[in-house]
Amino acid sequence: MALDKGAVIEGVVTGITNFGAFVQLPENKVGLIHISEVSNVFVKDVHDFLKVKEKVTVKVVSIDDKGKIGLSLKALMPAAQPEAEKRTGEPKHFESRRFENKRPEGKHFHAGAPKAAGPMSFEDKLSRFMKESDDRLLDLKRNTESKRGGSGARRGD
Repeated sequence: MALDKGAVIEGVVTGITNFGAFVQLPENKVGLIHISEVSNVFVKDVHDFLKVKEKVTVKVVSIDDKGKIGLSLKALMPAAQPEAEKRTGEPKHFESRRFENKRPEGKHFHAGAPKAAGPMSFEDKLSRFMKESDDRLLDLKRNTESKRGGSGARRGD
């Protein structure tokens, strides 16, 4: 039985390291299941998933020029569903939408001037940007001064 990339074969775990597990394959060959290929979930310790002398079915994912054989258990598992998806039924990126447009003290920085019916000219865009920037700087200055305990001008006294 020749080992080819994509082949599904059985083997026996012969050793476990912090970076993966070595598997004895047919024809007296040895392959490595890298820690990233052990499971669809985060693997902190390979010992939590595999034991020495355990019989496993693996998929050959790579064979390099030196003859090193890369194996995977994860490739034979169904895709894991992210935690957020399990809870809400929606993909994770949809769950984060509940935090969109929330700013400190309820301020929406881009809610400035009402939008014009047509496209804005460069001058209008620049003017709007400058006004919003000045407003943000003023808010920041007020916030910083209040934390210092007063006006920044009194420092020299």
